Amino acid sequence: MPESFVDGLESQTQSQVIDLLNARLADSVDLTLAVKQAHWNMRGQGFIGVHEMLDDVADRLREHSDTMAERIAVMGGHAKGTTQEAAKSTTLPPYPVELTDLQEHIDELVKRFKHHGKQLREAIAAAGDAGDDDVEDLFTELSREVDKDAWFIGANKNR
Repeated sequence: MPESFVDGLESQTQSQVIDLLNARLADSVDLTLAVKQAHWNMRGQGFIGVHEMLDDVADRLREHSDTMAERIAVMGGHAKGTTQEAAKSTTLPPYPVELTDLQEHIDELVKRFKHHGKQLREAIAAAGDAGDDDVEDLFTELSREVDKDAWFIGANKNR
């Protein structure tokens, strides 16, 4: 394992937290690709607003992935952010690739954002239990942004 640049955390704690970060990294990579899948294929009333918003959402998710991956590297771990690793490790359900209806994409994305937010909140608790306040805080920040994006996307639902 590469050198850790974190002092004050036991190696076992760092190893646990690296695993937590990689698990959420897999979901983040998968969710980013689901957002782009929707962005490329949706059709319907309100298209342009949602289409443009999803570019911003995908950018935020890529920043989340980068934040988690860099923390893994700082702790001496290996970030597992390839599509192959994400496909093996994601907890998200497969995204339906044949959808075109904007409203169906909104439903599918909101479902996945809620799931990702829940997984991040569980990771907050696990990082706290492991004794890593920094990663606990990192997951807290990401969960707030994921919840907000779920709301932004879901606000486009025609009721």
